[in-house]
Amino acid sequence: MRTPLICLFLIINLCICCGQDEQPSNSKAQRRRMQNRRRKIKLSARNEHLIEPTPIPVPASNFPIYNNDDAVVHILKAVLGVNEQAPSYNILPVKKGHCTVNGMVMYDKAVWSPKPCITCMCSNGKEICDETICAPLTCPVTVTLEGECCPVCSEIVPNDPSEEVLKKSPRTQEEMDELLRSEEEETEEENERKRDKENKAKKKKEERRRQKEEQKRLKLEAEEAERQLVLVRRKAYEEEELRIEEEENRKREEERKRKEEEDRREEEVNRLAREKKEREKEEFEPEDEDEDEDEDDDEDDILRGDVFRAPQRRFPGSRRPTQTHHPALPPGCFISEITVSCSNAKLTRIPPISDPDIKSLDLLGNFITSVPNGAFNGMPNLERIDLSKNNITSAEIDTRAFKSLKNLKRMYLDGNLLVHIPSELPSTLEELKLNENNLAGIEENSFKGLKDLVTLELEGNQLSEANIDPLAFKPLQSLTYMRLAKNKFRTIPQGLPPSIEELYLENNEIEEISEIAFNHTTNLNTVVLRYNKLEETSIAPLSWMLHENLESLDLSYNNFYHVPSYLPKSLLHLVLIGNHIERIPGYVFAHLKPGLEYLYLSHNKLDNDGMDPVSFHGAYHSLREIFLDYNQLTSVPVGMEDMKDLHILRLNNNKIRSVSPHCICSAEDERDSSIEYLHLENNYINTREISPYAFSCIRSYSSVILKPQKIK
Repeated sequence: MRTPLICLFLIINLCICCGQDEQPSNSKAQRRRMQNRRRKIKLSARNEHLIEPTPIPVPASNFPIYNNDDAVVHILKAVLGVNEQAPSYNILPVKKGHCTVNGMVMYDKAVWSPKPCITCMCSNGKEICDETICAPLTCPVTVTLEGECCPVCSEIVPNDPSEEVLKKSPRTQEEMDELLRSEEEETEEENERKRDKENKAKKKKEERRRQKEEQKRLKLEAEEAERQLVLVRRKAYEEEELRIEEEENRKREEERKRKEEEDRREEEVNRLAREKKEREKEEFEPEDEDEDEDEDDDEDDILRGDVFRAPQRRFPGSRRPTQTHHPALPPGCFISEITVSCSNAKLTRIPPISDPDIKSLDLLGNFITSVPNGAFNGMPNLERIDLSKNNITSAEIDTRAFKSLKNLKRMYLDGNLLVHIPSELPSTLEELKLNENNLAGIEENSFKGLKDLVTLELEGNQLSEANIDPLAFKPLQSLTYMRLAKNKFRTIPQGLPPSIEELYLENNEIEEISEIAFNHTTNLNTVVLRYNKLEETSIAPLSWMLHENLESLDLSYNNFYHVPSYLPKSLLHLVLIGNHIERIPGYVFAHLKPGLEYLYLSHNKLDNDGMDPVSFHGAYHSLREIFLDYNQLTSVPVGMEDMKDLHILRLNNNKIRSVSPHCICSAEDERDSSIEYLHLENNYINTREISPYAFSCIRSYSSVILKPQKIK
């Protein structure tokens, strides 16, 4: 019996030694597997929405412990607990100092773990057990990992859904295998997606390469077309220059022929006059009974001075013709049909001409100083008198000088020395020009009786709202055209005729426009206020907003910083050149009916931030011409592609560097554009980088002007 027992004991010891040798390596492999699983569990748990699980203690696994002599002691998992009673029989005899645990013999100093986190040791035949004490942790969140006794700090942030993974009950082996399989499938899918992405990137790269080649080809074609276009334009320009030169030569030839014809006619007239004088010398003296009558005729003929009259026929029995000699006009004057012209003839007085057929007298640019009574008695049917650019003063105009002119319609007194309106002007006057004088005021009766006057020009005088009587314009019931430019007005003059249609007030000092300025001028069609001192806030909202006939408004060269609001609702033509405009407010044209057609904003300070699609709201369907040249634009403004009736667009002399494919031609509208002239020259555009589709909607490439461009 002793021999078999010894053999059994040796076999048991051999098994224990083999287990002790293999356990560390198995424990290390198991720990690595558990760490990998825990890492995968964390990753999968971050993508799951978990319900708060009931905490369940995590079972521990075997782990090695180091004793005092650094030898690894294997911890055996006990079948029973520490306090459970061991069986009463023994298989092997127990020597002194050994311990018996659950029917197994433990050598002295042997260590085992009957339960997780409890370590027992055999000491001189006694079992000594101790529970593992964990070190305190300061981290906000701790977690006890599978196979470990003590908690560790968790990297999961508070309120992170992944924290719920730690509270979830441990997964079974089947779940772990399923999780691993799903992870492998996800990895495979991720690899497949990467391959698809790489394939797409390759296709995209190939497509980009193909597009670049296509763009390069189209660019070359566009350059060739542009070269052809330049050649055509150059040829057309040369032909136009040749045509202009031929036209100028033709005009010069016609002028030369006309001058030769006039010289010939003048020579013929002089010849006829000489022949007439010679014939008169050969005539016999008239009879006594006809002498008085002939003398009267001679006096009339001398006054007329008309050398173009053909001599009258000689009647049978008469001894001399009835036509007598007419003295020639002053040097520098000539007659053409019903007009006597003495322009720049150095005259110092109005010549005494007597001819009822004369209807136009031109005395421009002489040294005439006065208009005496009866100066025009010999020309009672005059309809037009031009006394411009003389030295006539108000004191030297007789009050009855124009009284005999019952048909006078046009009188020009520009460029004289007048200080007030001449009195007793004919009531038939339709046009009166008194520009460039020294008029210092207009009295209540200055225009008395001129109910048929249509045009009145008072430009370049000393007039202001202070020296014009409010009732001065009341007699002008038919006045439609008035020029008051180059005066001293600070506001719109009062008492303007209700019939007026065109008002020119440029080059004054106008600073404000009140609400009542145009109350009675409801027929106004054109107002020109350029070169004044107007601002946005100086125009009253109701000054002209409700006008139904005001179509043209020129506010150039004032002090506007944005397009003014409250524009006339009937406005078609708005000129704002040479201001300081930086912005076009939204909906500023929305109330205009039928809509603005011409907008001129050249020489301002507009940039792309000062315009947006609502800036042109209400004018997209009506605008025909837009001038935005000489501003600070860096790209084509938004909304240009939606202008359905635009014919001219000027964007030259800005800072534009690129032209996007759809800034002119809309991608949604396949119809041809109505643009006839598109100016983009003198910017910073690289014409080689323009998309071939940028101007595809424009009918003719000659409508697009791109050269020259500035150097970057």
